[in-house]
Amino acid sequence: MNRPDESIVLIEGPWTHRTIRANGIAQHVVEAGTGPLVLLLHGMPTFWWTWAQQLTDLADAGFRAVAVDLRGYGGSDKPPRGYDATTLASDIASLVTALGERDAVIVGNDVGGLLAWTVAAHNPQVVRRIAVLGAAHPIRLRQAVFTDRKGQRHASGYALKKFQLPRYGERLLTQDSVYVKELFETWSGPRWRRTPGYVEAVQRYAEAMRIHPVAHCSLEFFRWAVRSLPRPDGRRYIESMRAPIRRPVLQLHGDFDTCVLPRTAQGSSRHVIADYEWRLLTGVGHFPQHEAPERVSDELIRWAKLD
Repeated sequence: MNRPDESIVLIEGPWTHRTIRANGIAQHVVEAGTGPLVLLLHGMPTFWWTWAQQLTDLADAGFRAVAVDLRGYGGSDKPPRGYDATTLASDIASLVTALGERDAVIVGNDVGGLLAWTVAAHNPQVVRRIAVLGAAHPIRLRQAVFTDRKGQRHASGYALKKFQLPRYGERLLTQDSVYVKELFETWSGPRWRRTPGYVEAVQRYAEAMRIHPVAHCSLEFFRWAVRSLPRPDGRRYIESMRAPIRRPVLQLHGDFDTCVLPRTAQGSSRHVIADYEWRLLTGVGHFPQHEAPERVSDELIRWAKLD
């Protein structure tokens, strides 16, 4: 099977593609606008393009909007190591500085949301405030997986089972794009799935997942998250996340999210001692930035302007 190359993520638009070296790797970023920095972090199985609407909306509202391909994805470096949450969060903290900024509003979806929580806990000096979409606080997610067996544990079965098997997960994600499409069918709300943009988005993500070795790199985070639980590094990470979040948090979550259940995400507020806002988005699944782009943009602009 022919593998696409990284050029497929260099999608043209009212933005600029750049490569920034930070934390020892080259990170592909897409930038629009000038003003205070808003840094946008994608999840799995997407890449920077998931924020295309928000890039332009934030730029038009007077912000410097930057979407990054996480380590192992899209046009960023894909080293064999560094897919633990601490290193990935250090990538983001270092990127803020490498962009010439002192701090940023950090926005994340899915894995990017977990990293937003982590950066706020580990590197609060580079964080003005965070916005989290489709992601619970890491401790809250872990608790729900252990205690909500028929709910969150079942919803996380993909990460606990399929993604843990060597080569099997990679084959699922790259063989014929069917599994990537299945993830979107399972996690998205019905309203977005009826739109023409849905088909285009899923096709883009399925193709980008086939860039070698993106599938393997993307799975390494989930493998670390499960296998590190009894190890010293995993215990240290969880202990570090027990420190309360001291930066303002906006949590946007779809009521149709079947990947991170709304009841799991809502319990995250107990880990925040700063300003906290919760918004449940009706008819929306795991990808609010696609499924309700105008609402998400409005919320992010409002949240970023509170500084």
